[in-house]
Amino acid sequence: MKLKIILFFLLGYSLIFSQSDIIRRVAITMDDLPVAAGSKYSFERQKEIFEKLISTLESQNVPIIGFVNESKLYTDGKLDEKKVGFLKLWLNAGFDLGNHTFSHRSANEIPVAEYEKDILDGEKVIRKLIEEREKKLKYFRHPFLHTGRSLEIKYEIEKFLSDNNYTIAPVTIDNSEWIFAAAYEKAFNSDSTKLMDKIGNEYIGYMKSKFEWYEKKSNELFEKEISQTLLIHANRLNADYLGKLCKMIHERGYQFVTLEEALKDELYKSKDTFIKAGGISWIDRWALTAGKTKEFFAGEPRTPDYIMKLAGVTSE
Repeated sequence: MKLKIILFFLLGYSLIFSQSDIIRRVAITMDDLPVAAGSKYSFERQKEIFEKLISTLESQNVPIIGFVNESKLYTDGKLDEKKVGFLKLWLNAGFDLGNHTFSHRSANEIPVAEYEKDILDGEKVIRKLIEEREKKLKYFRHPFLHTGRSLEIKYEIEKFLSDNNYTIAPVTIDNSEWIFAAAYEKAFNSDSTKLMDKIGNEYIGYMKSKFEWYEKKSNELFEKEISQTLLIHANRLNADYLGKLCKMIHERGYQFVTLEEALKDELYKSKDTFIKAGGISWIDRWALTAGKTKEFFAGEPRTPDYIMKLAGVTSE
């Protein structure tokens, strides 16, 4: 009997140790810097949102990279040094910057030459700021996660980026946070604190379900969890709820890592031939490339109807 008890204890200890020994990693990436839909806001409101984002990121020790649309740095057609100052604050906080094109146009909708010009136009300010700090501009994020509607276009853009020393920033945990953000902004403009709280808490629950779903899909596809990359945006919703989002992620056992560290995972070399219209997660792309059928994608968490209605969005 004593031997059975000892064996049972050792087996239980082994299981606990093996579960706690699993370390999840995630790189948080933020699009549309300095502020998403910044043209809708006064400079003072943009400053409020941006500084609150930085403060929360610093308190949470998140080694984030922000992807910039340089068109947002202009006022009345002229480069606005006050808006450039946002990016200086970001870099001074120890965070990284990447290129998200100048004007946030889709690779699926404009000629390749125009898209490539938009890439180069999108680095004129940030490259100088980064190099002044003796660092290199390395990462590019496709607007809308659109990568081209044919393999010829997709590969041409990939070659152009490689020739210009860019690494494409993928996303494994894609989501519709931008819809929650639009609904949250309407609640803010209506001065409805109760509705803002409801949307914000709904957002955290939704993001938790997204993490759970993509963890499961990674295991189904690769028999292990990839080092994840999360996409969110520079908006009021995250200015107010990023702390709670980080807490939820920590509670799922994640360490925050740089994008560079996440991309060391060999699974990011998986084949991707996705050329359809949508901007989707790389886990979805790899699954489609591997021939997974619609059953694989069943059950993905969706944005609640009332959020969609409030945001004025008809489809995700």
